[in-house]
Amino acid sequence: MKPFGRKRYIAEHANSWELLFGRILTPFEKIVNSSIGSGMLLIVLTVIAMLLANSPLYGLYDKLLHQHLVIAIGDMRIDMTLHHWINDALMCIFFYLVGLEIKREMLVGELSSFRQAILPIMAAMGGMVVPALVYFAFNPSGPNASGWGIPMATDIAFAIAILLLLGDRVPAGLMTILMALAIVDDLGAVAVIALFYTEAINYTALISAFICFAVLMVFNRAGVRAIWAYLVVATAMWLCMLFSGVHATIAGVLGALATPVHSLYRPAEFSREARKLLDRFDIYRENEKSFMVSDRLNAVLYTLESGINRAQTPLQRLEHTLHKPVYFLVIPLFVLFNAGVHLDFGTLHLLPQSSVVQGVVLGLSVGKLIGIFAAVWLCVKLNLAVLPKGVNFGHIIGVGLLAGIGFTMSIFISELAFKNDPLHLSEAKIAILFASICAGVLGYCWLRFFTSKETH
Repeated sequence: MKPFGRKRYIAEHANSWELLFGRILTPFEKIVNSSIGSGMLLIVLTVIAMLLANSPLYGLYDKLLHQHLVIAIGDMRIDMTLHHWINDALMCIFFYLVGLEIKREMLVGELSSFRQAILPIMAAMGGMVVPALVYFAFNPSGPNASGWGIPMATDIAFAIAILLLLGDRVPAGLMTILMALAIVDDLGAVAVIALFYTEAINYTALISAFICFAVLMVFNRAGVRAIWAYLVVATAMWLCMLFSGVHATIAGVLGALATPVHSLYRPAEFSREARKLLDRFDIYRENEKSFMVSDRLNAVLYTLESGINRAQTPLQRLEHTLHKPVYFLVIPLFVLFNAGVHLDFGTLHLLPQSSVVQGVVLGLSVGKLIGIFAAVWLCVKLNLAVLPKGVNFGHIIGVGLLAGIGFTMSIFISELAFKNDPLHLSEAKIAILFASICAGVLGYCWLRFFTSKETH
C-alpha cells in the first residue's frame, strides 16, 4: 500500500532532503568525489583546445589568448594578456588551495607525524629527483636544460580519477599514499617554481610582498578571522609578487600558510550551544510555521550560522568553499588556454628526435616510476616505514606509473621554462600530453590486470 497524506509527503521528499543537505564528507572524500568529474572535464577541454589550435578557428583562438586586459589604479597599471591573467592571477587561487591542502595534511593529515609522512615524502622526492635527472641526461646544457622541472609534477585529479575507476581492485591504503605523495609533490613543485623559475628580482617589490605576508601572520596570531582583511592584504601581496619577478602564484601559497587553523569553539562547546539553539527553534516553530513571517525563527538560524562559522577554522571553510570553483573553473580555464598546441603536421615525424620531447616523455613515464618505486622500497627495507594494509610493491608500481600523469602542473612549469621559446614550449606540451596518456593507460592496465583483486 502506498503511503498517503503526511507520510506520503515525507516518503516522496526524503531523497530531496538528502540531496539538499548532502552526505557528510571529509575534505579527503570531497577531493576524491570531485576527481572523476574534474578529470573528465579536463580531458574534454584538452581535446577542444587542440581542435581550436589546429582548425580554421586558430586565428581567433590565438587572438583571444593574446588579448590585453588592463587594470589601472592611479599610477599603477597592470597590462597583461588573457593568457597571463589566467596563469598569473587565476592560478594563484589554485596555488592557494594547494597551500591549504598542504597545511592541513601537515597539521592533522597523513603528513602530521614522521611515521606517516616519511613514506610519501621519500616517494615524492624520488619521483621528483629521478625525472629531473632523466631530463638532464638528454638536455645537459643550453636553453633546453631549463625544462628540467617539467617531468617532476603529478596531476592529482587525473591520478585519483583513474584509481577510482578501478574500484575495489585496489586497496584503500593506495589512495592515501597517492594523495599524500601528490601533495608533497605539489609542495616540491612550488619550491622549484619559486627558486628556479624566477626572472630578474625587484628586491623592493619582493620585500614589500614579505611585509604583506608578515602582516597576514600578525592577523593570524592576533586572532583576526575576518576573511576580507586577509583578502585585502593578500591581494596587495600578489601585486608586489607580480612586480618582484618571483612568480605571482607563490603569493597564493604564502597566503595559505597565513590562514588561521584554530576554531573559536571546542566541539563540546559547539554541541552544547547548538542544541540550545535547536531547542529554542523547536519551541518557536510550534506557533510560527513559516520562515517568511517569523523573525524569531530566522534569528535562530542566523545565530546558528554564525556559530558554525566560528566553530569551523578559516582554513577548513576556505578549502571547502574553493574546492569546486578551482577544480571546475580555474583549472579548466587554464587547460583550455594552455593545452592548445598548433601542430605542424609536416614536421611531426621529427618530434621523437627532439631532446625536449625525449626528456619529458621518459622523465614522466620512466623516471617517475623508478624514483617512486626505489624510494618506497628503500624506506621499507630500512624499516623507516611500512606499507599500508593490503598494499604491496606491485601496487607501488601502479602508483609510480600513475604519478607520470603530469598534465596541469607540468604544463604550468613548461610555460615558465620556455616562456620565450615557442618551439620548445610546443614540443614540451605535446610530450606532456603524450606521456600523461601513456602513464594513465599503463597505470590503469597494470593495477587492473597485474595486481591481485582484494577488497579492503
